[in-house]
Amino acid sequence: MSPAETPAALGFRMPAEWEPHHATWLGWPHNRSDWPGKITTVQWVYGEIVRKLAPGEIARILVNSAAHERQARRVLERVGIDLGGGRVEFFRFPTNRGWTRDFGPVFLRRDQSPAELAVARFRFNAWAKYPDWKHDDRIPVRAAKRLGLRLFPARAGARDVVLEGGSIDVNGHGSLLATEECLLDRTVQARNPALERADIEAVLRDYLGVTQVLWLGKGIAGDDTHGHVDDVCRFVGPRTVVLCRETNPGDANYRALEENRERLAGMRLEDGSTVEVVPLPMPTPLFFDRRRLPASYANFYIANAAVLVPTFNDPNDRIALGILAELFADRPVVGIHAVDLVWGLGTIHCLTQQEPAAVSRKPQAVVRR
Repeated sequence: MSPAETPAALGFRMPAEWEPHHATWLGWPHNRSDWPGKITTVQWVYGEIVRKLAPGEIARILVNSAAHERQARRVLERVGIDLGGGRVEFFRFPTNRGWTRDFGPVFLRRDQSPAELAVARFRFNAWAKYPDWKHDDRIPVRAAKRLGLRLFPARAGARDVVLEGGSIDVNGHGSLLATEECLLDRTVQARNPALERADIEAVLRDYLGVTQVLWLGKGIAGDDTHGHVDDVCRFVGPRTVVLCRETNPGDANYRALEENRERLAGMRLEDGSTVEVVPLPMPTPLFFDRRRLPASYANFYIANAAVLVPTFNDPNDRIALGILAELFADRPVVGIHAVDLVWGLGTIHCLTQQEPAAVSRKPQAVVRR
């Protein structure tokens, strides 16, 4: 692809998550190895997520088969969702797992005339860790074809680029958050071992329309993805981020999160302004089979009708919900019980992928602290 034909050159960008959505994509759970002994319980959590999404946007649900769709329908009907109201759509696209944030279509939008949606097609290889990923890898292509959208295969030279949606977060104005641990490590779960930092930044610039990459260091303990930023730091406005903070110096996350705070203090956004950092607490550590789980309040999802926040039966639940409620004055902040979800090594943001509204509107107001 010549420089003049990249999405950015053609006027496309990845909108911020708080900008208006047309739909949210989810993959209905089915892989029992992701939630040992909890797959049935997790389906009810999905039902609650869809129940909170449906008042504000369409839920587009990936299912493996007619039988899988019937299973999903039964759960959704029992939690009170009107499946005849046009707020839920099913796509029989087989998946390996349900982590739609990471393998789902990364939607772009061109705001100037003619307004247009498109899909940036990054490759998915199961976080460079698991052998079963080929169904998941096909989802962006199948989604773009079904919706009739232009598809931009992301490449660096002749190489396809691997990138998961949970490894990045954007403010919609040109700045992007990522961790060096995830995108630049060449020895552990290396996605693109042949690419340098400058190559990765060029891909993000050309295919997502960003101009400034804010590099944090490491992710949190227990993260199966090796450093996804959506468990650590998230944009909540054009100039504001929430950053997880651990107050216990003996905790495995303390040093990495403090280093990230120090990095952000010296960073500038795309317009040269400083980053406003709001600390977000961490829950008490959770374990399964003596393994640390990546429980984090930063794994929230900003939907049209609500901000959905994972909660963990923890005293810090109400503190995190209160902080986010102050930051989002235009929609309710709702806690979703995620102790069962996080057994799968991810929660709400990991499960969802936003499809922006086709026509740009003024971004929703975000209140700063």
